[in-house]
Amino acid sequence: MEWRDEGLIIGLKRHGESSVIVELMTQDHGRHLGIVKGGRSRRMQPFLQPGNSIGVVWRARLEEHLGLYAVEPLRERAGEIMDSGLALAGLNLIGEWLRLLPERESHAGLWALAEALSDNLADPHRAPPLMVRFELTVLTELGFGLDLEHCAATGQAHDLEWVSPRTGRAVSRDAGAPYADRLLPLPPFLRVEPGAERGANAPPSRDDVFAGFRLLGHFLGRDVLNPRGMPEPEARLSYMARLAAAPDL
Repeated sequence: MEWRDEGLIIGLKRHGESSVIVELMTQDHGRHLGIVKGGRSRRMQPFLQPGNSIGVVWRARLEEHLGLYAVEPLRERAGEIMDSGLALAGLNLIGEWLRLLPERESHAGLWALAEALSDNLADPHRAPPLMVRFELTVLTELGFGLDLEHCAATGQAHDLEWVSPRTGRAVSRDAGAPYADRLLPLPPFLRVEPGAERGANAPPSRDDVFAGFRLLGHFLGRDVLNPRGMPEPEARLSYMARLAAAPDL
């Protein structure tokens, strides 16, 4: 069997004396592992690093086999990521969320977001809101998507201010006002206004970004982590701590 694809490296593991097992998030084949023979060589080590993107040809006798990767470099970001504690924590968090997906199950939209986020991990202004959207998409891909387009009470698509922590549905300003202390704030950069794309507004503030993380943290914890008996990922705690310590966004 054989196929070609491209993917983001999210993990590496030594295999034998000179090879490595590369864990990729690929465009068409989902999260997929394969052996790269000679992957620890001087020629391959520089681009076989987490955070880089590579083109691959995967070959195996049977589909269920681990298989071999033939690789070529596409985008090398690892050096820039390793120079930033925030970026490194972000890369680790991307990997933690992607490992919740079943192996070899295509999630092309999530791959595209992971690539875009990896391109910006070292940018303290662009990366945090992208990470919030990435977590939102992970939640959706795992089957627990939020309805942030219409008010649960009125059906309207404007003035959305809150999210119900029980249903995951948006609530408008007026409808939610009497229950504001029981609702989760919906930051403006996650709102979908009629005729506009998500994120089309002005860059989010620090408070909006942290509101986004709190919103997603609630639903990821309740619907994804707790049923699996998993705590909040250390990578997320590290990312949030470094973000809080950053002078500005």
